[in-house]
Amino acid sequence: MQFTSRVGRISESTTMAVTAEAARLKRAGVDVVALGAGEPDFPTPDHIKQAGIDAIHADFTRYTAAGGIPELRQAIVDWHAREFGTSYGPAECIATVGGKHAIFNCMAALVAQGDEVILPVPYWVTFFDVINYHGGRPVKVETSESEGFALTAADIEGALSDRTKLIVVNSPSNPSGAVVERAEFEKILQLAASRGITLLSDECYSHFVYSSEPFSIAAADGAKPSVVVAGSLSKTFAMTGWRLGYLLGPAALISNVNKLQSHATSNPTSIVQKAAVAALTGPMAPVYAMLEQYRKRRAYVIEALEAIPGVTCPRPSGAFYAYPNVRSTFGGKGVSSAMEFAKKLLAEEHVAIVPGEAFGSIDQVRLSYAASLEDLEEGIRRIARLVSRLT
Repeated sequence: MQFTSRVGRISESTTMAVTAEAARLKRAGVDVVALGAGEPDFPTPDHIKQAGIDAIHADFTRYTAAGGIPELRQAIVDWHAREFGTSYGPAECIATVGGKHAIFNCMAALVAQGDEVILPVPYWVTFFDVINYHGGRPVKVETSESEGFALTAADIEGALSDRTKLIVVNSPSNPSGAVVERAEFEKILQLAASRGITLLSDECYSHFVYSSEPFSIAAADGAKPSVVVAGSLSKTFAMTGWRLGYLLGPAALISNVNKLQSHATSNPTSIVQKAAVAALTGPMAPVYAMLEQYRKRRAYVIEALEAIPGVTCPRPSGAFYAYPNVRSTFGGKGVSSAMEFAKKLLAEEHVAIVPGEAFGSIDQVRLSYAASLEDLEEGIRRIARLVSRLT
């Protein structure tokens, strides 16, 4: 059996592989501290769960329109307008089977063979592989650890060419937690618009910011022709397994994505659509409660990591990840890379984290503080033990 070259251009998601290995060890009875997955440890709010249950009892279990029921698309644009001040209509919105699906379909519609896509480093693992799958060329733009990995327009400008089709910005960032400040984001938008380049803004962690108010670059003056927003309910409403995302963008793009989706997956699950309506039209208090817990955990995690000799860690401005530098452990005792550090940590101390190679960097590892404080304390104690043996 022969496989296509496009499948050969991608690899398994490292974060999913780490999660699977941690789960395997747990099933075998190993006391694993799982800090690898980017998944809220909070339950889906009750009113959202109830809406899904009600949909089942009402037999809302048949096909819907491929891009989502009108009620959901209206709820998405209304929520985005209320939270960020945008002005999208239902024809500029499509519901997808999670945020990954939104990004995959967007790139399928926009990225042709040989097109260049600007990808800031460190980047979320899926961006790199999806660009490659569609025949694009990822153009990596390095950000500075000393500046907290914050992206600037100047970083991007030098990487542009006449083949640049798309600029990807994920703010707050997975894995670094960096946030592109509003003024800098507007400069990036102006740069893209002036060159006729599309700006894809991944807003998966939009509401988890610590030192500023959430905003969307799509609300900036004149943004709509150049901006595509990829969003997800997974993190904001603790709905990772429900799989509901969305795209907001020019109607022509949405129409083409809808055409693709009609053949690839058809509609997002019908009952999940009803639950999503409840999430988007209901109270935001559960989201703010999660943010406060993440804020407290962040404070502990950064202080605890910085207390480990040889480990440094920029303070994340958003999301729920720490991205510490563990290069001081390289060079002996079986560790010469972040990948080897992560493997040794899981094998010897039974802590699951994700190595920086998955995100395009070589000195860092990512750990999620979307975990209980008890797990975080135990996990960092074990990390400190490994570091002490390696340095």
